[in-house]
Amino acid sequence: MTAELVRGQNHPLPQTRLEIRISAGNPIVAGATLGDERGTVHGAEWVAHPASPQLAGIEVPKQAAAAHRLAVDLDAMPEHIHRVTVLLALPTGVGGPARFGAMAAPFVAVTGLDGTEIASYTITDLDSESAVAALELYRRQGAWKVRAIGQGYAGGLAAMLHDQGLERGADLAARINEAVARGMARSVAQPPPRTEGDGRVRTAAAGGGTDPAPDQPRQPQGAPAAGGPIDYQHPGRRTAAPPTPAPTAPPAAPGQPAQPVAGDASGWSMDERLYNQVWGMFEDLARTTAAYRSAVDFAESRMEQELDRVLSDPRTRVGPAADSARAEARAKHTDLVEQARAALDRDLAQLIAEAEVVEPALPPAYARWDSPVWQAYQVPMEVPMALRLGDLRLPECADLRIPMLVRLPLERGLWIDAGRSGSFDGPADSGELRRLAADAAVAIVARMLAVYPAGEFAVHVIDPAGSAAGSFAPLVGSGVLAEPPAAGAQGVSAVLAALTQRVDLVQMAIRSRATDALPPDMDTAEQLLIVHDFPHGFDDRAVTQLRYLADEGPSVGVHLMMVADREDARAYGPVLDPLWRSLLRLTPVADDHLADPWVGHAWTYEPSMVPPGSRVLGQVLGEAGRAAQALRAARARQSYGG
Repeated sequence: MTAELVRGQNHPLPQTRLEIRISAGNPIVAGATLGDERGTVHGAEWVAHPASPQLAGIEVPKQAAAAHRLAVDLDAMPEHIHRVTVLLALPTGVGGPARFGAMAAPFVAVTGLDGTEIASYTITDLDSESAVAALELYRRQGAWKVRAIGQGYAGGLAAMLHDQGLERGADLAARINEAVARGMARSVAQPPPRTEGDGRVRTAAAGGGTDPAPDQPRQPQGAPAAGGPIDYQHPGRRTAAPPTPAPTAPPAAPGQPAQPVAGDASGWSMDERLYNQVWGMFEDLARTTAAYRSAVDFAESRMEQELDRVLSDPRTRVGPAADSARAEARAKHTDLVEQARAALDRDLAQLIAEAEVVEPALPPAYARWDSPVWQAYQVPMEVPMALRLGDLRLPECADLRIPMLVRLPLERGLWIDAGRSGSFDGPADSGELRRLAADAAVAIVARMLAVYPAGEFAVHVIDPAGSAAGSFAPLVGSGVLAEPPAAGAQGVSAVLAALTQRVDLVQMAIRSRATDALPPDMDTAEQLLIVHDFPHGFDDRAVTQLRYLADEGPSVGVHLMMVADREDARAYGPVLDPLWRSLLRLTPVADDHLADPWVGHAWTYEPSMVPPGSRVLGQVLGEAGRAAQALRAARARQSYGG
C-alpha cells in the first residue's frame, strides 16, 4: 500500500532498486545530490544533473520535462554516501513559469521497478521558489528510508546547492541551465493541458506509468480511467470520458485483447480525438520502451554483481563451482531479458495494430503525403488542431512509426538543418543535402497552406542568391505566394523591415487594447517567413531583426522557418546560439536527435516527404493557390468599389 507522505514524514524502503517518478504541469529540471552523514555535498562530482546525468547508483534525465523517471540503485551507492536528495528546478531563459507557485504542485513517487508505488509526496505551499529539495533517501542503521522535504529556494538552483555545502554552486547552476537550454531546443513539446472553457481534453497527461497529474484523481494501477473505452494493454494510457460519443471497439473474444478503434480517445471532435490518440501512442511507446530498457539494465547489473562475487572469493574463482555460478548468473540474465522482451513485444504488437487502424483514418493535416485523403482535398473552412511534421520511431521497433504532430498555431519556429548531423548517413554531397532541406521545407509549407482556410496563412520567402529556385518553384507557380522570393541584400532588408513593423504594431495595439486602431489594409493572416541560405545576404541589422522575429513573432502570428547550415553562420560565434535553441530542429534525412518530454528517449525523426513521381503536391498547392487568388481578387474588387 502506498504511503502518502506529508512534509517531514519518513517511510522505510523495502527494496534498493527503485525509480523516482516526478510529474508537474510544466517542464522542470530534475537532479540529485549525494551527501555524507551530515548531508554535505563536497563537490560538483557529487551532483547528478542534465549535464552529468550518471553517478554511482543513480541516473537522472538529461533534459527538462513535465514528467521524469530517476533510476536509483542504493546497493551501488558508495559507503560514504548517506543521503540522496532529489532536486527540482524551473529552467531559466527558455520561457515558462518563473516560480513554482504559478504552476500545479509537483508530484513525486518512489516506486519499484515494476511501477508499484512505495511512497508518494505532493509538494504544496510553494510560492516564489524556483527550486525545491523534494525528498531524500537516507541511510539509517544499515537500512534506507525516504523522507518528504519540500524545502523551496527563491534563489533557485544556486541557492539550493550552496545550502547543501557546495561552495561554487552558482557555477554548477549555470552549467545545468545551459545544458537544459540545449536539451529543450531539441525536444518535442508535449500537448498543452486543457484550460477552462477551451473545449479540449488532453489524453497524454504528464505522469509516470499510471500516475495522474497531481490535480487529477488517482486510478488503481493497470485499470483504465473512468469512462475510458479501451486501454489496449498499453502501459497505463489514460482517457477521460469524451464530451461527445467516441467510437467503441467491438467486443473482444474471451481471453483476447480488445481491438483498436480509430478516434478512441477524449475530445470534442474526431480531429481532437485522433490527435489525442496519436499522442497516447507516442507516450505509450516511450514508456514501454523505457520499462524494457530499465529491465535490461537491471538484468545486466545483477549479473555483473553476481559475477563480481564469484571472482572476489579466491575459493570460488576457479573450478566447477565457479563455472556453475557463472552459468547460473548468465541464465538469470537471459531469463530476465527474455521476460522483458516478451512484455515489450506484447505492447508493440498492440501499438502496431492500433497504428494500422489509425493511420488510414487521419485527416489531411495528420496524414502522410501518400494517403488517399489528399486525392479529395478541398480548402478547409477551419484550422485544425495540429500539423504532421514527419514520423518518429525507436530502434526497438523500426517498423512502428508514430506521426509527429505539433499544435497550431506554431509556438516556436522551425529549423530545417541543411548541414551534416553525424548521427545518420545522409547524402555525401553537401549540395544534395541542401536541396533536400529546401524540398523538406516546401513540403512542410505546403501542408500549412493546405490546412489553413484561404486568406488565413501567408508565406514570405527570402532566398538571397536564388539557389533554391527549383525547390520553391511549386510555391511560385501555384500562386500561393503573394510576392516572389526576395533576393539580394535589398530584398532581405525589405521583407524583414515589413514583418518587424507588423510585430511592433500588433504588440503595441495589444498592450494598448486598441486592436481596432490597426491599419485597415494590414494583413491579419498568420505569417510565415522562410529564410533560405542564411546568413548569405544578411548584415548585422538584418541578423538582429531575424532574432527579434524569432523571439517576439510567434505571440502575434509571425512565424519563422530557417533552412540553413549552422556552420555557415559560425563567424557570428555564440551570439546566434539563442536563435538556434529557440527553433525546433528538423532534418531532411533520418536522424535520431529529437527527445520525448517523458523519459527523454532519442527518437529517430523522418521527414514527411512527397513520394517520388507523385503529383499530390502540385494538386494541393494548385487548389490552395486558386482559393488564395480568388480571395485576393474579391478583396481588390471590394476595395475598388469602396
